Amino acid sequence: MSVRVFTKRFLSRSRLAGASAIAGALLLSGCVGSFTGGGSESKYINKSASETEIASSAPSALPIIASECPEIKIRPGGESFALYSSGRSGDPKGLRYQAVIDKQSRNCIVSNGLITVKMGVVGRLLAGPQAGSGAVNVPLRFAVERDEMAVFSEKYDIPITITPPNQGEEFVKVVENVAIPYVGGEQITIWVGFDPKG
Repeated sequence: MSVRVFTKRFLSRSRLAGASAIAGALLLSGCVGSFTGGGSESKYINKSASETEIASSAPSALPIIASECPEIKIRPGGESFALYSSGRSGDPKGLRYQAVIDKQSRNCIVSNGLITVKMGVVGRLLAGPQAGSGAVNVPLRFAVERDEMAVFSEKYDIPITITPPNQGEEFVKVVENVAIPYVGGEQITIWVGFDPKG
């Protein structure tokens, strides 16, 4: 069975070091190619495509079934994550840390009724006026929708430590080998965003 490899990245030209880090992590592995806001939270409970979904899609799939890797987007409302001192939520002077996503990227291999996705982000954790010492867990969720239904959703708590005198620290998170059943015509979207509630 022939395999077509699709690769497409959306990486800003700023902060080339971060872009190189995520691009390197995605390519070296050999795979080329609920959030706060944006609809119902329940469909983003941690899950993966079932064996039944994968098995039922593969037999009827064409050898090459997609012309490009699904788009990766930041979930509305999940662009940033702010951590405040107790009782000071929303108070700029009570801000401990804020995390933001700088870039997102994905690569795909398409074959045998599956799109196998590798996805990642480069982000930053910034210290606020009430920053303390020690690691901060940044809650980041990746999800994949197939015809508006989540077939993959996983939350990752990323520990990050800002070492003085630095006021910020960059982080990279890559998720690989996510298999999405695909026969043809489905609408597939990859989402990423901070998810403190999930």
